[in-house]
Amino acid sequence: MKKYLLIGLMLIPALWMSAQEITGSWNGSLKLPGMQLRIVFHVNKTDAGYSVTMDSPDQSANGIPMTKATFENSILSLEMAAARIEYSGTLKNDTLFGTFNQAGQPFPMNMTRTEFPKVETKRPQEPSKPYPYYSENISFVNPKANITLAGTLTLPSKEGKFPVVVLISGSGPQNRDEELMGHKPFLILSDYLTRNGIGVLRFDDRGCYESKGDFAKATTFDFATDVKAAVNYLKTRKEVDKKHIGLIGHSEGGIIAPIVASEDKSVGFIVLLAGTGIPGSELLTLQQEAIGRASGMAEEQLEKTKSINTGIYNIINETSDSTTIANKLTEYLNKAIKENPDMQKTSNPEDIIKQVITQTTSPWMINFIRYNPATALVKVKCPVLALNGSKDLQVPADVNLPAIETAVKKGGNKKITTKELPGLNHLFQECNTGLPKEYGEIEQTMSPIALEAINSWIKQSIK
Repeated sequence: MKKYLLIGLMLIPALWMSAQEITGSWNGSLKLPGMQLRIVFHVNKTDAGYSVTMDSPDQSANGIPMTKATFENSILSLEMAAARIEYSGTLKNDTLFGTFNQAGQPFPMNMTRTEFPKVETKRPQEPSKPYPYYSENISFVNPKANITLAGTLTLPSKEGKFPVVVLISGSGPQNRDEELMGHKPFLILSDYLTRNGIGVLRFDDRGCYESKGDFAKATTFDFATDVKAAVNYLKTRKEVDKKHIGLIGHSEGGIIAPIVASEDKSVGFIVLLAGTGIPGSELLTLQQEAIGRASGMAEEQLEKTKSINTGIYNIINETSDSTTIANKLTEYLNKAIKENPDMQKTSNPEDIIKQVITQTTSPWMINFIRYNPATALVKVKCPVLALNGSKDLQVPADVNLPAIETAVKKGGNKKITTKELPGLNHLFQECNTGLPKEYGEIEQTMSPIALEAINSWIKQSIK
């Protein structure tokens, strides 16, 4: 799915300069395909050690807490396990020389106490204020989780009664604009729909930006309760047409929307943007194979990777508790590494095992691997639109669209429309290869073809 930004820390022993001061703010620039993203760590000394928060100024995100922070032997190590991100930097001459690691992909990133200037990216679709519609920053409570969530409600005008959709973001910590790699897909989608007479509620994920809660401990089912709370909030607004409250979910959001709609019959319709219709373990296998092949990986290596990953997913599917999973994975991976010497050429075996266990034993990942979206899709009775791009390598259209349609119809619901949009990737951008590394390089945030397909179907469904 997505998982593009946040962070986490880790450390490696060194033997010098342990007396150097680490507290304060550290500034770096993360060079991603097609863009640069400023990162700021705020390091504070506590009685128990260190606490660190992160800012991502280019994503308007501030004060994001790190789940782990250590500073020993001049090495600062940070970690956010849920986002599969680590940073390790060695302090020397008032500079942190280090590496930012996202889902196993390393990016060199040195940090200093000097603030980095903003590097502008060209995003021609982003609207400029003042908007020709009503916009209000709002908050609502999820009583089940006892947390307050923050977001933005846009309406065609301040007065009136309108159909309204709730936007549901993909995997990983997301703000209300679903911002990643310099793009704000939900801002573009919200602006387009509101200009066309459809209100939109979009909100920050729990524990992220202005929303409260603990993101790291949440699963897809927990996020579904946040969406239910958003729907209930809309029912309190006099401007909302209660008969026409819909859900639009992107990626993991396309898993969440059917869960909510299957349990709340007041949901009038759902739109699944690159939603999935197969179990998580199967999706991850297809995703890794599609991205690997498009990246030029040899078929022999693809088969080895698929075999190893299938073994990992089988252990998770067949084992009940995370401690036993970790023990079995350690044994399994030690054997796999011995049988595949090439794995030792790129990484230390202990690092490989640690990384895999960290990534696969979080509550979210265990649930994602085990969950089959068909269990909710078969219970959905409202109209469903499922869209996928033909070049989506993260959620392949040729497998997931038929699976979604089959599951919905199996439950007796004939109000299902599926469309594969030619030439679009996982973010619904017009693209060349569909590889994630292209996302930031493409100026377009969301294809007008996708925007119009969503808008016209909603208009038709609420007649």
